[in-house]
Amino acid sequence: MELKSKRVNITKGINLNLINMDELKSSLLSVYFILPLDREDVTKNALIPIVLKMGTKIYDSSIRISQRLKELNDSWLSVDIDRKGERQVIRFSIEIPKLPHMNYDNHIVDTINLLKNIIFAPYLEEGLFSSEYVEEGKKILEQMIIKEKEDIKNYSIQRCIEEMYKNEKYSISPLGYMENLAKIDSVTLSEHYNKILSKAPMEIFFVGEYKGYIEDYLKESFKFKKNDIYKIEREYIAGKVMIKNMIYENMDIDENRLVVGYRTGIPYESSLYNGLLVANNILEDRINAENLGEITRPNKALYLVNSKINKYKSFILMDCSTSLTDIEEIIKKIRNGIDELKKGKFNEDEMRTSKQSIKGSVKAINKNGILISEFFLDKILTEDNRSYNQIIADIDKVTKEEIIEASKELTLDTIYFLRSHQNSIE
Repeated sequence: MELKSKRVNITKGINLNLINMDELKSSLLSVYFILPLDREDVTKNALIPIVLKMGTKIYDSSIRISQRLKELNDSWLSVDIDRKGERQVIRFSIEIPKLPHMNYDNHIVDTINLLKNIIFAPYLEEGLFSSEYVEEGKKILEQMIIKEKEDIKNYSIQRCIEEMYKNEKYSISPLGYMENLAKIDSVTLSEHYNKILSKAPMEIFFVGEYKGYIEDYLKESFKFKKNDIYKIEREYIAGKVMIKNMIYENMDIDENRLVVGYRTGIPYESSLYNGLLVANNILEDRINAENLGEITRPNKALYLVNSKINKYKSFILMDCSTSLTDIEEIIKKIRNGIDELKKGKFNEDEMRTSKQSIKGSVKAINKNGILISEFFLDKILTEDNRSYNQIIADIDKVTKEEIIEASKELTLDTIYFLRSHQNSIE
């Protein structure tokens, strides 16, 4: 099946993307704001969608918004704050179930209006966000930041990124920072909200069954005048690095976490990028197959390595739980695996299996509206003009030589080890 997007410019800085997916059980409307990843503004940016969910001019509390969602056949509302390269991306989504008894046309219009009101017609007091809602939102964001740190896997990955990119914007956390929350009040947040409306590029996605009137209604609903739109520069991608980092951090945790970061210097538009994808998949499969084969050894714990490429900054992170005694062994396996890839020591079966795995991941997105929106948003942000089918076909075209050449660009940057206090050694 070919996934296709129809992209329409509504006005300066605002685009509508329509993906017709009649087979989905629900339709999805998502509105993305694309913002610079900036240390000064990142916390305010993260707080705004939380406060907007608390009330609109018509539905002045989160309870009333929830009641309205229930009236709309249990439609589902979500917001998300993410980092895509050196951009902070805020997403507002509303999922619209398709039910046999409902008037779909009226239902779609009503749901569009609700999401529009949540984003553009917030509950205000004397022209400003409610002080009560701002303070409540700050508490929610604080708990989100705390929860992210308590997720040891995500925390260790974020810390490795911070160390790798400590002199670059990519090190900034998209959720912001607790120390900045105290400085935010209803005045500063309202001013920043108006700045976002005026300057942030918007990408609107409708995924599901749509007719011509939906396109027309969306274009009319989201026609806003923007002024000096943010110009976000392309991310800087570094390859070879001279200095390698080895970072140990102690924490009161039950398991140790290891994260190993490699730079590649291969941008996503490079002809070698698909070779890098296949190389990474072969490497992960090899290391995990070796680990699974060793669990019969006495006192040998099972650890599985997850290896992931960040498309925007073109680096590879490999992470796993491990014991203090196994850390050197894991790092050695990673290095040996990369050396073997550089020498071409892999076979056709490994290439075929890895390609099938990558293609399977791409094909799996067509069952989920948000994944479809994210797929096409990534294409927009990376200026990738290839079709969905072409992206899949390009994986099949990857040659052994491209895998070898891509592997040769891997350069170790940072080894980060998060260990429990009981395992710490001075």
